Amino acid sequence: MFASFSTLVLICILIVAAGVVLVASLRMTALADQIADRAGWGEALVGGLVLGAATSLSGLVVSVTGAASGDASLAFSNGVGGIAAQTVFLALADLGHRRANLEHAAAEPANLIQGVLLMTLLTLPLVGYAAPPITILGLHPITAVMIGMYVYGLRVTREVREAPMWRPVQTDETREDTPEDPEEAERSPVRPAIIFAGLALVLALSGWVIAQSAGVLIQRSGLSSSLVGALVTAVLTSLPELVTTLAAVRRGALQLAVGGVIGGNMFDTLFLAASDIAYRDGSLYHALGTEDLYWLATGLLMTAILLAGQIRRQRDGPAGIGFESVALLAVYGTAVTVQALSG
Repeated sequence: MFASFSTLVLICILIVAAGVVLVASLRMTALADQIADRAGWGEALVGGLVLGAATSLSGLVVSVTGAASGDASLAFSNGVGGIAAQTVFLALADLGHRRANLEHAAAEPANLIQGVLLMTLLTLPLVGYAAPPITILGLHPITAVMIGMYVYGLRVTREVREAPMWRPVQTDETREDTPEDPEEAERSPVRPAIIFAGLALVLALSGWVIAQSAGVLIQRSGLSSSLVGALVTAVLTSLPELVTTLAAVRRGALQLAVGGVIGGNMFDTLFLAASDIAYRDGSLYHALGTEDLYWLATGLLMTAILLAGQIRRQRDGPAGIGFESVALLAVYGTAVTVQALSG
């Protein structure tokens, strides 16, 4: 159906789908904050598990659809390119939080452990790439390891949230994760959860539309799948993270903002596992190109920088943001330039 549309119509469809993603994700931020307060799970955990995963559904659909059609590069670069884009969104959010650097005010042990787990999950595809191209029922064993590590990581994150073995130093600018309305804890989270689930389905459908439109545009333009995946579909499907991050910071839900990005990035690594399942021409990890690995390495580097910023907790920095935000903007800008010139 999409192949019958003109290029101009396809571009308009992409813009409309992106707009739907923006509107839905803005509403989801407020709902996630309510769920965190009413369920008593905390903003970091809800941001990582609920908001991060839900806002990544559109990207998941793009990667799985690309893999099922045999385009391993689009599936992979969409996932790791989205991780890089979403990480740089925290630097943009840092620009909007003027009282102190975001990583200083949003200190939370659960976000740190999620960052460590994210680096582990990003390393596993490299292990799969370097390992022999062994498949069992069409799947590389590293895919099962990634899924198991993600599930285990969620358990560890909750344990750290409920019984942390260390706590960050509290300052005048540290924002504590407490409900703005004390009565929220007495209300049921069921209604906001149902609305949240409905909006998540809207995001998934929007992701399918973006994937179909992008696939046709790739064929017509002659651009590489890695370029389109990392810089077009990845950015479009990452718009929910940008909106929810900025909205969460504006609401003062700083742990939700950071947790939503890091947790969303953790969920995005499952794009690779799901894509390996959908890819029927052998191991997805052995069908990758150097451009795909470049974005994987970029995501690893940016996550390491983000972790360093959370540990250092610089209160003030250049241009009113932390050193890690400056570094994240520089690394991502360099990666985009290199990809654009080589693609």
